[in-house]
Amino acid sequence: MENSKRGFLPLRHGVKLSKKQSPKTDEEPRKIFDIPYASAAGSIQYVVQCTWPDVAFALSVTSRYHACAGEAHWTAVKTILKYLRRTKDMFLIYGGGELILEGYSDASFQSNEDDAKSQSGFVFKLNGGVVAWKSFKQDTTVDSTTKV
Repeated sequence: MENSKRGFLPLRHGVKLSKKQSPKTDEEPRKIFDIPYASAAGSIQYVVQCTWPDVAFALSVTSRYHACAGEAHWTAVKTILKYLRRTKDMFLIYGGGELILEGYSDASFQSNEDDAKSQSGFVFKLNGGVVAWKSFKQDTTVDSTTKV
């Protein structure tokens, strides 16, 4: 990865990962077995928890496929690593003065192709610097956005 191009986004626009992209033949799992998919994703998890909230969504999506990772899943993890390489010298600066807390949240609707579950996320900022964040797949399947 040291000589790779540097990525501009943690996940390429339009990339949709699913179990359909998992290995289908006996030969494919052996090929992907030599790739450190789980180790790379675990390293990214550490980085997301400590300093890189903008990678949380991409990590949430790629982490679903540890047990059945294919070439497309590995490519997505490499895209995250390239992005981290490009942004390694960037950092947050928390301004002084009055403390201003902001919070934002968002959710998709049935965005997971495998089980039709939605993706949610939130971010909290203090004086313009991110202090808490999370991106996760919801546990329940929702069939309507307005049903009570």
